[in-house]
Amino acid sequence: MIPRYSRPDMVAIWSPETKFRIWYEIEAHACDAMADLGVIPRENAEAVWKAKDVDFDVARIDEIEAVTKHDVIAFLTHLAEHVGSDEARFVHQGMTSSDVLDTCLNVQLVRAADILIADIEGLLAALKRRALEHKNTLRVGRSHGIHAEPTTMGLTFARFYAEMDRNLARMKTARAEVATGAISGAVGTFANIDPRVEEHVCKQLGLSPEPISTQVIPRDRHAAFFAAMGVVASSIENIAIEIRHMQRTEVLEGAEFFSMGQKGSSAMPHKKNPVLTENLTGLARLVRSAVVPAMENVALWHERDISHSSVERMIGPDATITLDFALARLTGVIDKMLIFPENMLENMNKFPGLVMSQRVLLALTQAGVSREDAYAMVQRNALKVWEERTDFKEELLADKDVVAALGKEQIEEKFDMGYHTKHVDTIFKRVFGES
Repeated sequence: MIPRYSRPDMVAIWSPETKFRIWYEIEAHACDAMADLGVIPRENAEAVWKAKDVDFDVARIDEIEAVTKHDVIAFLTHLAEHVGSDEARFVHQGMTSSDVLDTCLNVQLVRAADILIADIEGLLAALKRRALEHKNTLRVGRSHGIHAEPTTMGLTFARFYAEMDRNLARMKTARAEVATGAISGAVGTFANIDPRVEEHVCKQLGLSPEPISTQVIPRDRHAAFFAAMGVVASSIENIAIEIRHMQRTEVLEGAEFFSMGQKGSSAMPHKKNPVLTENLTGLARLVRSAVVPAMENVALWHERDISHSSVERMIGPDATITLDFALARLTGVIDKMLIFPENMLENMNKFPGLVMSQRVLLALTQAGVSREDAYAMVQRNALKVWEERTDFKEELLADKDVVAALGKEQIEEKFDMGYHTKHVDTIFKRVFGES
């Protein structure tokens, strides 16, 4: 991923230096386990740890790989240059390249998941704060982009909080599912390496042994991981779309923070554009683009092929780095987002009283009017408001059929905004576990 959409902690997980350090730890811990089992001399296992403070030379490993055409062999050759050829002769004994590659990948994904989980927790804190702040800030709800009934801005933030809370659970589940390692040798039978070596290496790296590997760790685990990230990305876009709508000039119920010196357009100095949330919409597409290739990686030939390898070399870093950046960006947007309650009320009253149509409809049916007749009575008055911008309550008070069914006092009573917010506390308690 390009630096513009990258944050250093996540980038570091995918650097060649980090990868080779993990490879080294896998090999060194495996040697320790084999020495404990009496398979290799203890002094050889201890010799491998001479490289524990070595900064592996990426350029040198690339130089060796240019000849060997094999990245793991190139690394092992470079490791022997530090440890000594004779001392390193038992390194990688009974192992296959995928033992190193797959276990390393899962270590990296677990570390990436830890960052993403922390990111989501930060976003949840921002959403909760804004939800409580605007718990009773009235705004119109919309369906099909059209005014529906009153809601609150707090409920909007609470809805996004609940969605992200589910995403937190999804990422934790995905982390747990991908946190396995395999040191099982060619085709996964442990023919040339004791299963206890795998158990030791996994314990040292914070993983669980893969119950059954072939020559690779099953890719359904990784598919679930990338699918979880895809859902998180879609939720980011869901929030971003709402903010983009709120910032439209003719709506202006909320907006991204516009900093001192910021410019909205190279041509039009008056512009304040929702550039951050538009960017988040685009970044969500990139993260989701990794999901289908991850799903397709599940189907490998027999005990192993490498059709998945090139895919994972790209989607692993790109998807995690992009999602990390997107979550941090969205948290900043929510934290500093401007809310305009006066505009919310003004928008709701563009067609005065119209949002109360369902309440009047229900009152008419409860008063003994058939639903068909009640709907017709309400709709004929509502259409006048749409077409002539009149006041809905006044139209109802002038309709003899409605007045005959309800009476003027009951019509007046149906325009109390508090009717629509009476269960906000109940919803908040469901979402946040508090009143």
